[in-house]
Amino acid sequence: MNEKQKMLAGELYLASDPELVADRLRARKLLHSYNSTMPDLAAKRSQILQDLFGSLGPDHEIEPPFYCDYGYNIFAGRKFYVNFGCVILDCNKVTIGDNVLMAPYVQIYTAYHPTDPAVRMSGRELAAPVTIGDNVWIGGGVIILPGVTVGSNTTLGAGSVVTKNIPDNVVAAGNPCRVLKTLKP
Repeated sequence: MNEKQKMLAGELYLASDPELVADRLRARKLLHSYNSTMPDLAAKRSQILQDLFGSLGPDHEIEPPFYCDYGYNIFAGRKFYVNFGCVILDCNKVTIGDNVLMAPYVQIYTAYHPTDPAVRMSGRELAAPVTIGDNVWIGGGVIILPGVTVGSNTTLGAGSVVTKNIPDNVVAAGNPCRVLKTLKP
C-alpha cells in the first residue's frame, strides 16, 4: 500500500509522502481562494467548495475562514451550515449528514499521533474516520476526536470535547462529552 492508502486504512503512514504533500498544497490553494473570496460571490465560493470536498450537497454555506487538510475526504449532505473558524483535519473520511449546523470554531479531527514515543518519533501518524448523522447541531468550540460517530437528531453543547460515540436523539455536552438528556425519536 502507498502512504495515502495506509492513511485511509487507519494504518501508520508518513504525512511527508510527496503525494500527500501535493494533495495538501492543492487544498491550501483552494482554501486560500475560498477564504479570500468576496462575500457577494456565492457561486464562485460554492464552486471552490465543490472542487475541494469529496462531495457537498445543495444548500450549503460555510463561513470563512475554513480550514482542512485535504478536502477530498469530506463528504457532506444537503443543508450544511458551518459558522466561522471551522477546522476539519480530514486525513481520513469525514461523513456529515443532511441538515447539520455547526457554530463557530468547531474542530473535527481524524488525525492523531501514536502514544508510544518511539513510534511517534518515526514521523508516522494515524487517522480514524468521523461520522456525523442527520439533523445534528454542533455548538461553538466543540472538538470531535478521531474515530467518533455522532448520532442523528443530536445536539452537542458548546465547548464539548467528544471522545466517544454519541447516540441518536440526545443532548450531550461536557469534557469529556456525555449524554445529558434523551430526546423522543
